[in-house]
Amino acid sequence: MKYMNKKIALIAGLVVLGGAFTAYLIHTRGPESHAAHQIAGFQCPMHPAITSDKPGDCPICGMKLVPIEPAEAPSGAAMPTGKQMCVLHKCTMANCKMELPLKPGETVTCPVCGTHTAPPSPETGKILYYRNPMNPAVTSPVPMKDSMGMDYVPVYAEDVSETSVSGQATTVLSAQKRQLIGMKSEAISRRQIKFTVRASGSVAYDPELYNAIAEHHSAMVAREKVKDSPWPDVHERAEALVRASALRLRQLGLSEAQIGAYTGMEAAPTNLLLGGSDGSVWVYAQIYEYEISQVRPGQQAEITAPAYPGRIFHGTVKAVDPNLSAETRSLRVRIEVPNPDGLLKLEMYVNAAIKADLGVALALPEGALLDSGARKLVFVDLGEGRIEPREVRVGREADGYYELLSGVKAGEKVVTTANFLIDSESKLKSLVAPSKKKP
Repeated sequence: MKYMNKKIALIAGLVVLGGAFTAYLIHTRGPESHAAHQIAGFQCPMHPAITSDKPGDCPICGMKLVPIEPAEAPSGAAMPTGKQMCVLHKCTMANCKMELPLKPGETVTCPVCGTHTAPPSPETGKILYYRNPMNPAVTSPVPMKDSMGMDYVPVYAEDVSETSVSGQATTVLSAQKRQLIGMKSEAISRRQIKFTVRASGSVAYDPELYNAIAEHHSAMVAREKVKDSPWPDVHERAEALVRASALRLRQLGLSEAQIGAYTGMEAAPTNLLLGGSDGSVWVYAQIYEYEISQVRPGQQAEITAPAYPGRIFHGTVKAVDPNLSAETRSLRVRIEVPNPDGLLKLEMYVNAAIKADLGVALALPEGALLDSGARKLVFVDLGEGRIEPREVRVGREADGYYELLSGVKAGEKVVTTANFLIDSESKLKSLVAPSKKKP
């Protein structure tokens, strides 16, 4: 029993001695061995520039400051201040290129952002002025800090682009970025520009025009009968009837050529009153006011009818009405369409596609134009990723193209896809580096 008491006492002594030794080690070496778990400071998660050595609230947004642990920094690197942190990747490397601008020729490597070398400057990095990092419109001729304590960003001479378009700037896109956004370019050239005027219409049933043609025909016959009369008044009355009937036909939309064609006819065309398979029909198509200049007699037209899916009837524009409809702001076009099988019935609804040839001109691809209403812009691909905004003037719109009047020369390449993304990049660049007006 006595032996057992001694053994218990010995074990208890060893436990006490081990506890005392552990406490000694923690007291003497604890700060070094647990440095990785100590908090180096506190920082706002939304505004990394705001740091503190004790807990608190961000003076800007009011959020609670979060602990900053040295373990977040790369091994062997000193913990940078909050304003040196990369605001995009939360990289803790000092002077990260995503946060601080580089001088021309300077190289920096970030474990997240990669290695970047600023391009050399022909003006050796001359600083023109300094801009507010949060409001590029606010500038200063000397270095300073904003209300949040952030340094103003220097603007170098090489960052200022030359462009004649206000609010836009020449931008440079890397090959990877051009591929990512799917940018494509097309060279400006002269080409045959064609345009299709599409209009709805119907097969003509026009008793009024039929009667007017019949009256004109009767007046022509009467004048022929009295041509040998010795009485001048008879000739004058006959000529007056012919002129009046011809004027009536012009008001109803017939051209001079059409009126002249009825001079030798024995009767008025019955296709305005009756259908049939022994001739042609007329199609009345309504075109809008802005399309008037593109439609003229002699142009070819394709006629389709819902009653005959897939079938195309070919016709010719014979006349364009002289009077515009005040209610619909449209103009009626008369198209003569052969109808040998009698398929087209009077008053049948049809669709007309009139082929207008606008001639040879500089053609701007439709996808290249950005029309804001106040101005029309294109982006010219200068090569090596340089994209320059240009203001252009365009004329008539064709199938897939615009008639280019000024702004871009033949042979220059314009961007035809991803224009809105490039437009945003150009506007942002103009805020960061205001453009110099060309003389």
